[in-house]
Amino acid sequence: MNGFDFDVIWRTLPYVLGTGLAFTLKLTVLATVGAIILGTLMAMMRLSSNRVISGVAGFYVNLMRALPLILIIFWFYFLVPYVIGWVTQAGRPIAVGGFTSALITFVLFEAAYFCEIMRAGIMSVPFGQAGAGYALGLNYWQVMGHVVLPQAFRNMTPVLLTQMIVLFQDTSLVYVLSLTDFLGAANNIAQRDGRLVEMFVFAAVVYFLISYAASRSVKRLERRMAIAS
Repeated sequence: MNGFDFDVIWRTLPYVLGTGLAFTLKLTVLATVGAIILGTLMAMMRLSSNRVISGVAGFYVNLMRALPLILIIFWFYFLVPYVIGWVTQAGRPIAVGGFTSALITFVLFEAAYFCEIMRAGIMSVPFGQAGAGYALGLNYWQVMGHVVLPQAFRNMTPVLLTQMIVLFQDTSLVYVLSLTDFLGAANNIAQRDGRLVEMFVFAAVVYFLISYAASRSVKRLERRMAIAS
């Protein structure tokens, strides 16, 4: 084996970063937004006084958290086309692109984790805050939207961002769907040029730098929120 070849990294930067990393970041951001929205709705369901509604949400959360992510990826990859075909009344599975399938998978899977984060955030808001809203004549949804959720999001922002970092790392598993995410792009070059060490070292460095920078941002945000409170 020759020495470490930096040139192969430099030559393939446009492909690895422009195609692979762009795919990973796009999937991470969109899946985070979708999972926060769905997770918030599920958190409200879990806190519902209706045992059926609370039980359904609780079962879903426990199911997602009990199964390996790689199994969930395969599960939804084959299930989603049937569900979309059923919803659109096409009567047959509808072809779904790899990105769409991965996005739906991560939204549904991560929603279980964001649900528990949001549930803790909602419960951290003093009950008197909601009581004051009801006293002013607001209904349940108005109290949640104008009083409880804004405070819950503020309390949970550092934890939500930490979970987003975990999601960023987990997206590397989409290689099983033959998608060209960041790690997949690096692997393609490694296999084509026979430079496994260079490309996987490069991939590790990029993952570390992005995750480390995000973690530092979360810590700074925590300090600012602590000072503000």
